[in-house]
Amino acid sequence: MLEQPLKLMHGELRNRLVMGSMHTGLEEGWHNRKRLAAFYEERAKGGVGLIVTGGYSPNIRGKLTPISSSFNSVFDVVKHKKYTQAVHKHGGKICLQLLHAGRYAYHPFSCAPSAIQAPISPYTPKAMSVGMIKSTVKDFAKSAKLAQKAGYDGVEIMGSEGYLINEFMAPHTNKRTDEYGGSNENRMRLAKEIVSAVRAAVSDDFMIVFRLSVMDLIPDGSTAEEVTAQAKALDAAGVDIFNTGIGWHEARVPTIASMVPPGAFREASERLKQATDKPVIAVNRINTPDIANSILNQGQADMISMARPLLADPELFNKYAQQRSEQINICIGCNQGCLDHVFKGQRATCLVNPLAAFELDYAITKAAKAKKVLVVGAGPAGLAASIYLRQRGHNVTLIEKSNDLGGQFNLAMRIPGKEDFQLALKYFSEEVVRQGVDLQTNTAYEPAMLNEYDDVVFACGVSPREADIECADGKRIYRYDEVIRGDVTLTDRIAILGAGGIGFDMVAFLTEQHHQSVEHFKAQWGIEQPIELHKSDRKIYMLKRSAGRFGKGLGKTTGWIHRKVAKMHDVEQIGECQYERFDNEGLHIRVNGEAKVLNVDTVIGCIGQTANDAQFKQVDQQHSAQVHVIGGAKLAAEIDAKRAIKEALLVAREI
Repeated sequence: MLEQPLKLMHGELRNRLVMGSMHTGLEEGWHNRKRLAAFYEERAKGGVGLIVTGGYSPNIRGKLTPISSSFNSVFDVVKHKKYTQAVHKHGGKICLQLLHAGRYAYHPFSCAPSAIQAPISPYTPKAMSVGMIKSTVKDFAKSAKLAQKAGYDGVEIMGSEGYLINEFMAPHTNKRTDEYGGSNENRMRLAKEIVSAVRAAVSDDFMIVFRLSVMDLIPDGSTAEEVTAQAKALDAAGVDIFNTGIGWHEARVPTIASMVPPGAFREASERLKQATDKPVIAVNRINTPDIANSILNQGQADMISMARPLLADPELFNKYAQQRSEQINICIGCNQGCLDHVFKGQRATCLVNPLAAFELDYAITKAAKAKKVLVVGAGPAGLAASIYLRQRGHNVTLIEKSNDLGGQFNLAMRIPGKEDFQLALKYFSEEVVRQGVDLQTNTAYEPAMLNEYDDVVFACGVSPREADIECADGKRIYRYDEVIRGDVTLTDRIAILGAGGIGFDMVAFLTEQHHQSVEHFKAQWGIEQPIELHKSDRKIYMLKRSAGRFGKGLGKTTGWIHRKVAKMHDVEQIGECQYERFDNEGLHIRVNGEAKVLNVDTVIGCIGQTANDAQFKQVDQQHSAQVHVIGGAKLAAEIDAKRAIKEALLVAREI
């Protein structure tokens, strides 16, 4: 089904797969033109039917940041022809997303329907006059006309996620009393005028995609009935395709993070489809062809949007069409390389594919001379290094002292909400075999091996740091790895030492459901009518020695979710405490000089890890091999698979 062409009123898309809009950090300026063109070209070459660019503002006030890109001049036309030509060369189509940031703009010239500050911006927007509104409508039309001159096949008008058009539609942010406020008909007036103006400015075969917010997930958002009316009005105004929008950026509901069950919002696109005869795109946490086809076959959408999955594997569609779906490098929804990077002003990339958006920087080319390379350790770093080295043409032997591949991925995939790490592990493990790596499990490293190879890559990973706390009465502090593997019997009164990523993962492990159903997820987060939820009976304490916020080092776009889960389960957090001893009375701590005893009978150490560096630290100089160290073995300060896999790529390019 995903491979079927889609007929439009004027034209056709070669298949049902859309690369959803993603800001990569390459959109700004002229110096990254070749990089962004290469990024789009890889996805078009990979078979995607339609690509939607990152958001470009139609005017200065609508820019996300002072340095963000707009699209409103002939210079933009010249710049963007490189992108459209790169996509058309491989038979794909591409739309420019027009996005006015509204009150989400991170600069003092922001504007919105009403002067209400967004919780995610430090600036209070200017309430738009009717004149400003009319001018903005003209700016959208002008940008669309210029986009057609640049070779774009259409535009996507961003009407969701809490940006300007969405702000007009929702009573939450629209407090106007003129013809643009009040009733649903008035609140949707701006959207209708923009679509009508764009339709009048471009040719009939130029696509207008409208991203409509079907679920705002905020107080006083548009109701389901209002969304239906909005869709019908926009359909009549000239929209060719509707894209589904889920949630505002300020909404306190996860919509795309790994803990969201795959396909969780398919009913949203189905409701939109019932309101219009135009094609509808389904979105959010659709990361495999099987999920995509399930949605299409059930008539819940006509097209499927995948954004992050095409960072993870630009060849996703071709692999599916060639019946090689088992070779797809699956997006695990971690947000670490993509959204977290963008929100920190860095270039987007991907944890499982560090080549994403770095196609020209880190291209894998054949080595001038094939070498014999030994990789020690089959965790994420070792598996990835072996694959990249083989792609370079080297003869690679990968040894692992245990019988299991995957290292820390084996623990991550056991955490509720991180089950998709198993898909990443499956891909890397099977790709090693497909690439022809000589894989040897239950094989320990021996110093003599240094003389058998040209290069040796140590990817030995990390071990949990042992807690240095006095224990009595037969008690001991459990390591996080033995708890996650199920090697110990847990009780209902537990203290977690550590408030970093591992500590919050442990909270989820102890309280959340594995493979959570869509129904349970929506009820837990208040998306639909609540059902009776199972709440953990455990009394859990989370402790840390340092001052400051719990989980301050968590991912920028997911940290709030982990903190909220802990709050949902009444986890008691105690900071600035000293650990003294653990015995039958409980865990003895001292807080602000006051001695306390926590009534717990299980204590779990989540206090970091140490590098498994003994093997390469003992290496002497009496050998011919070049020695390299990557991943946790190189730096164990944080478990960071993103850094480990990137280092694997870089070392492979170096050898």
